[in-house]
Amino acid sequence: MALLDKLAELEIRYEALGKELSDPANMTDGQRIAKLSRERGSLEKLMQPYQAYMEAGRQMEESRELLAEDDAEMQAMAQAEIERLEKRREELLDELKALVVSEDEDAHRDAIVEVRAGTGGDEATLFAGDLFRMYEKLAERKRWKLEVMDSHTTEAGGLRDITFSLSGDGVFATMQYESGGHRVQRVPKTESQGRIHTSAATVAVMPEADAVEVDIKPDDLKIDLYSAGGPGGQHVNKTQSAVRITHLPSGFVVQCQDERSQHKNKERAMRHLRSRLYDHLRYEKEKERGSMRKALIGTGDRSDRIRTYNFPQNRVTDHRINFNLHALAEVLEGNIDALIERLQEHDKELKLAAL
Repeated sequence: MALLDKLAELEIRYEALGKELSDPANMTDGQRIAKLSRERGSLEKLMQPYQAYMEAGRQMEESRELLAEDDAEMQAMAQAEIERLEKRREELLDELKALVVSEDEDAHRDAIVEVRAGTGGDEATLFAGDLFRMYEKLAERKRWKLEVMDSHTTEAGGLRDITFSLSGDGVFATMQYESGGHRVQRVPKTESQGRIHTSAATVAVMPEADAVEVDIKPDDLKIDLYSAGGPGGQHVNKTQSAVRITHLPSGFVVQCQDERSQHKNKERAMRHLRSRLYDHLRYEKEKERGSMRKALIGTGDRSDRIRTYNFPQNRVTDHRINFNLHALAEVLEGNIDALIERLQEHDKELKLAAL
């Protein structure tokens, strides 16, 4: 059974995490210990019923051996035990299915998020800024840590693009549903005749990957240094502190200029690159599975429209689940829980259908 094969793989990871957590070499790295603990904690609730399921299987095998005994009373006891264990395994399997559909294998991870203005000129950059502030307010409510990695503003006061990281409990489990095209319908401030315009922005949410999970060879990187400047150069200076990294095999380009330190900018850019590569591998895996969930968690195509924010009708529409919410102002204040809960429920239904 594919489910049990997957759980066997997770058990290996679970045991490895236990060894890493007890390794004295990791004890001084508080951030790493916190990440390892979160991941192991998310697996623990799966491992307990899985290991009980496997133990019940071993006990069944022992009872079957007793059926070969000549003692009729012993055979009857063994048969009763087998029936009890079979029922117990069915219950544990149902419990495991329920747990598997409620968790994504990357749910425990932090996330790196890109928001980019799309079609619509200045209005699109203002909308990109609105989306960033929506996620900023969501992070405040959830007590997540938000760290801007790279940003480019416009003279109109909008955002051409911004990349930021989010860390805390339940980050990727929540944010994975935000990937895709977001569309706004409203009257721009610059529109004198009151006509409604449609503008767009795109969001990409990537699970943050550790250095050991993605193999990046130094020879595969082209690193350019330049001076941060122009709109979006938060610290405009004449030193070459900004970093642009090109991963030659994939063609992915990441950059960071928001820190004064070249070393910090390079470190952030590498975090971004690792996560983008990990996300690409994750998407390819979903594609190979022919997963029904691809349309729900993002297909990698930023042109996929997932949500519309309609100001005249005070309505937010999530097109993936055909769900309307007449609370636009609240949503833009970061109150997106109602949307996320509906998406998570639909995700569970798809996972159950796949099982």
